Amino acid sequence: MVNEKRRLRKQILISLVVLISVMTIAGTIAGVKLFAQAAPGEQAQAARPVTAEQASISRFAFIAAAVAFGLGAIGAGIAIGNVGAAAMGAVAEKPEIAGQALIFVALAEGLVVFGFITALMILGKA
Repeated sequence: MVNEKRRLRKQILISLVVLISVMTIAGTIAGVKLFAQAAPGEQAQAARPVTAEQASISRFAFIAAAVAFGLGAIGAGIAIGNVGAAAMGAVAEKPEIAGQALIFVALAEGLVVFGFITALMILGKA
Protein backbone atom coordinates (compact mmCIF):
# COMPACT_ATOMS: atom_id res chain seq x y z
CA MET A 1 0.00 0.00 0.00
CA VAL A 2 2.78 2.42 0.91
CA ASN A 3 4.75 1.39 -2.18
CA GLU A 4 1.73 2.12 -4.39
CA LYS A 5 1.36 5.58 -2.88
CA ARG A 6 5.02 6.35 -3.53
CA ARG A 7 4.72 5.14 -7.12
CA LEU A 8 1.60 7.25 -7.65
CA ARG A 9 3.31 10.33 -6.20
CA LYS A 10 6.31 9.73 -8.44
CA GLN A 11 4.09 9.44 -11.53
CA ILE A 12 2.23 12.62 -10.61
CA LEU A 13 5.49 14.47 -10.07
CA ILE A 14 6.86 13.29 -13.42
CA SER A 15 3.61 14.33 -15.14
CA LEU A 16 3.78 17.79 -13.60
CA VAL A 17 7.41 18.25 -14.61
CA VAL A 18 6.64 17.22 -18.19
CA LEU A 19 3.57 19.51 -18.29
CA ILE A 20 5.50 22.50 -16.98
CA SER A 21 8.36 21.81 -19.39
CA VAL A 22 6.05 21.63 -22.40
CA MET A 23 4.22 24.80 -21.34
CA THR A 24 7.53 26.62 -20.86
CA ILE A 25 8.83 25.60 -24.28
CA ALA A 26 5.54 26.51 -25.98
CA GLY A 27 5.43 29.85 -24.17
CA THR A 28 8.99 30.65 -25.15
CA ILE A 29 8.34 29.86 -28.81
CA ALA A 30 5.11 31.87 -28.81
CA GLY A 31 6.80 34.79 -27.05
CA VAL A 32 9.65 34.88 -29.54
CA LYS A 33 7.23 34.93 -32.46
CA LEU A 34 5.02 37.50 -30.76
CA PHE A 35 7.76 39.99 -29.98
CA ALA A 36 9.86 39.44 -33.10
CA GLN A 37 10.59 42.63 -35.00
CA ALA A 38 10.83 43.10 -38.72
CA ALA A 39 14.26 43.40 -40.27
CA PRO A 40 15.44 47.00 -40.84
CA GLY A 41 14.89 46.79 -44.61
CA GLU A 42 11.39 45.31 -44.35
CA GLN A 43 8.26 47.34 -43.92
CA ALA A 44 5.46 46.18 -41.71
CA GLN A 45 2.29 45.21 -43.51
CA ALA A 46 -0.14 48.08 -43.43
CA ALA A 47 -3.60 47.37 -42.09
CA ARG A 48 -6.28 47.73 -44.71
CA PRO A 49 -8.68 50.61 -44.09
CA VAL A 50 -12.11 49.68 -42.77
CA THR A 51 -15.22 51.60 -43.76
CA ALA A 52 -18.00 52.46 -41.34
CA GLU A 53 -20.29 49.91 -43.01
CA GLN A 54 -17.72 47.12 -42.63
CA ALA A 55 -17.17 48.06 -38.99
CA SER A 56 -20.92 47.87 -38.34
CA ILE A 57 -21.18 44.45 -39.95
CA SER A 58 -18.13 43.20 -38.04
CA ARG A 59 -19.63 44.43 -34.79
CA PHE A 60 -22.71 42.27 -35.30
CA ALA A 61 -20.54 39.31 -36.34
CA PHE A 62 -18.56 39.57 -33.10
CA ILE A 63 -21.76 39.79 -31.06
CA ALA A 64 -23.20 36.75 -32.88
CA ALA A 65 -20.02 34.75 -32.28
CA ALA A 66 -20.03 35.66 -28.59
CA VAL A 67 -23.70 34.67 -28.24
CA ALA A 68 -23.13 31.37 -30.08
CA PHE A 69 -20.22 30.38 -27.87
CA GLY A 70 -21.71 31.78 -24.66
CA LEU A 71 -25.08 30.08 -25.00
CA GLY A 72 -23.36 26.84 -26.00
CA ALA A 73 -21.21 26.98 -22.87
CA ILE A 74 -24.15 27.82 -20.60
CA GLY A 75 -26.27 25.05 -22.15
CA ALA A 76 -23.43 22.56 -21.74
CA GLY A 77 -22.98 23.57 -18.12
CA ILE A 78 -26.65 22.98 -17.36
CA ALA A 79 -26.66 19.68 -19.26
CA ILE A 80 -23.49 18.41 -17.60
CA GLY A 81 -24.84 19.37 -14.19
CA ASN A 82 -28.04 17.39 -14.69
CA VAL A 83 -26.56 14.45 -16.57
CA GLY A 84 -23.54 14.24 -14.27
CA ALA A 85 -25.69 14.13 -11.14
CA ALA A 86 -27.89 11.42 -12.59
CA ALA A 87 -24.87 9.48 -13.85
CA MET A 88 -23.15 9.53 -10.45
CA GLY A 89 -26.35 8.32 -8.80
CA ALA A 90 -26.64 5.48 -11.30
CA VAL A 91 -22.96 4.53 -10.92
CA ALA A 92 -23.35 4.48 -7.13
CA GLU A 93 -26.11 1.90 -7.47
CA LYS A 94 -24.60 -0.10 -10.34
CA PRO A 95 -20.82 0.50 -10.79
CA GLU A 96 -20.52 -1.50 -14.02
CA ILE A 97 -22.36 1.20 -16.02
CA ALA A 98 -19.70 3.86 -15.36
CA GLY A 99 -18.52 3.75 -18.99
CA GLN A 100 -22.01 4.33 -20.34
CA ALA A 101 -22.56 7.19 -17.89
CA LEU A 102 -19.32 8.80 -19.06
CA ILE A 103 -20.55 8.69 -22.66
CA PHE A 104 -23.67 10.67 -21.74
CA VAL A 105 -21.60 13.30 -19.94
CA ALA A 106 -19.32 13.55 -22.99
CA LEU A 107 -22.35 14.03 -25.26
CA ALA A 108 -23.43 16.98 -23.14
CA GLU A 109 -19.90 18.40 -23.41
CA GLY A 110 -20.29 18.33 -27.19
CA LEU A 111 -22.56 21.36 -26.96
CA VAL A 112 -19.55 23.54 -26.17
CA VAL A 113 -17.70 22.19 -29.18
CA PHE A 114 -20.63 22.99 -31.49
CA GLY A 115 -20.89 26.51 -30.07
CA PHE A 116 -17.15 27.04 -30.54
CA ILE A 117 -17.21 25.78 -34.14
CA THR A 118 -20.20 28.00 -34.91
CA ALA A 119 -18.39 31.01 -33.45
CA LEU A 120 -15.30 30.24 -35.55
CA MET A 121 -17.42 29.97 -38.67
CA ILE A 122 -19.04 33.34 -37.95
CA LEU A 123 -15.67 34.98 -37.30
CA GLY A 124 -14.27 33.46 -40.49
CA LYS A 125 -16.92 35.28 -42.52
CA ALA A 126 -16.41 38.65 -40.75
